[in-house]
Amino acid sequence: MPDDLPLPPAALRLRLDTAALASNWRALDALSGRARAGAAIKADCYGLGMSAALPTLAAAGCQDWFVAHWQEAAAAVRHVPAAQVSMLHGPMTDAEAVYARALGVRPVLNSLEQVRRWLRAGGGACELMVDTGMSRLGLPLGDILDPAIAKLEIETCMSHLASADEDSGQNAAQLGRFRDVMRAVPARRYSFANSAGIALGPDYHCDLTRPGLALYGGVPRGELAGKIAQVAYPEAAVIQVRQLAAGDSVGYNATFTADRAMRVGVIAIGYADGYLRCWSGRGYVLWHGQRLPVLGRVSMDMTIVDLTAAENCGEGDWLALEYTLPEAAAASGLSQYELLTLLGRRFARCQ
Repeated sequence: MPDDLPLPPAALRLRLDTAALASNWRALDALSGRARAGAAIKADCYGLGMSAALPTLAAAGCQDWFVAHWQEAAAAVRHVPAAQVSMLHGPMTDAEAVYARALGVRPVLNSLEQVRRWLRAGGGACELMVDTGMSRLGLPLGDILDPAIAKLEIETCMSHLASADEDSGQNAAQLGRFRDVMRAVPARRYSFANSAGIALGPDYHCDLTRPGLALYGGVPRGELAGKIAQVAYPEAAVIQVRQLAAGDSVGYNATFTADRAMRVGVIAIGYADGYLRCWSGRGYVLWHGQRLPVLGRVSMDMTIVDLTAAENCGEGDWLALEYTLPEAAAASGLSQYELLTLLGRRFARCQ
């Protein structure tokens, strides 16, 4: 097959509203008060595509970026200065510490062993994560006075809220512990709040906030409703139109049977694309704003929808998924994070 043979267009597309993305960052930056807002860009900007999202956020004014893997750090420095990029998982080996120094990004140190590993590699500007109650990554509180900590050049000392999306007493308890950390650990700046944490108010903002979900259209707390715009618009093409008679069933295990004559469409999306079986019989797609129900069970690559009320919709036409994140999460039982990061690589990303 010739290498220059043009590839037919994808039957899935994910439109990124870059104006909404930029607006969301500016809103979160303003809500951060005297603090500056950064951006969590891990998981390919929560599934939306770093190549489009990161330059949009940089143009909006963002200067601090948080990734979870070295591959993400290497991708980020193609767009922004390496010194602005922080790698959350930290160096797991001496070789990774050497790599971080060579690339120029700041590792987030999560243990005394990572602290010593960084110092052995030559040290330099870094971040320090302290665990204040999530029991995930981070230096235990009992280790923050270790003499090795005093040898670090800490750009940002940070912790992470476990329950900021809830009205939980854990939030205030973590804040109290982090205030103790700020008194004990010298750093150029301190960072505590994620998207939901920003909505908890100025006590949680410190010097730098680290929004993720809300940048991409998620609303983790009610205080952010009306301030955050939808960013991701997934669409699927109709690949076949069929006529059903009363008594015909559709999809695996015949979970839907027509009780009348129906016009249905097969669209090119399924659980391999992140449109999971939880949408079976409960999801809707949109045709010029008209809601069309999903029928039967979602397959790996295909989903069947009711086109009876959409007479002008035919093969090759595009149907939009209902994907306003808070509503989609309530309908599907998936978290807003999952709804974004599950969107597969078969989507053509576009603006």
